[in-house]
Amino acid sequence: MNTTLRLETLTPENIDAAIGLRVRPDQEHLVAPVVKSLAEAYVHPGTAWPRLLVDGERIVGFVMAFFDIDFAGDGRGTDLRSGLWRLNIAAGEQGRGYGRFAVEAVAAEIRRRGGTRLTTTWHPGEGGPERFYLGLGFRPTGETSGDQVVGELDLS
Repeated sequence: MNTTLRLETLTPENIDAAIGLRVRPDQEHLVAPVVKSLAEAYVHPGTAWPRLLVDGERIVGFVMAFFDIDFAGDGRGTDLRSGLWRLNIAAGEQGRGYGRFAVEAVAAEIRRRGGTRLTTTWHPGEGGPERFYLGLGFRPTGETSGDQVVGELDLS
């Protein structure tokens, strides 16, 4: 992995490249395209944290975190969570540590904000990212979000 790997905010100069980022065709049903993430970030500006993964001058991925959402969705705010909302690694860039870097960067941002756990969801089954997340230390909580498994990583 290149030592110039970093996260960058989205700008007018890189938005087209961000929107053009594609995962492998066999993964398209597992993760929403970047353009949908950007629309969600636009309508949830206080919650969403979209960033590009850049290696040198190449955009190699996209990550979007969320902070302090009411995970129960009951409006009481008794189950506030932060975590990984979206992770897209470009088709030709997978298997190079970029996904791990993105998750570690989100974990660092959650810690910086005082959080002690990172929540994410994934589609279970063949070809899905479960092995990736379990390999990073995530553990299923026993919950589901729609048809996805909810997992958490202890950051304490």
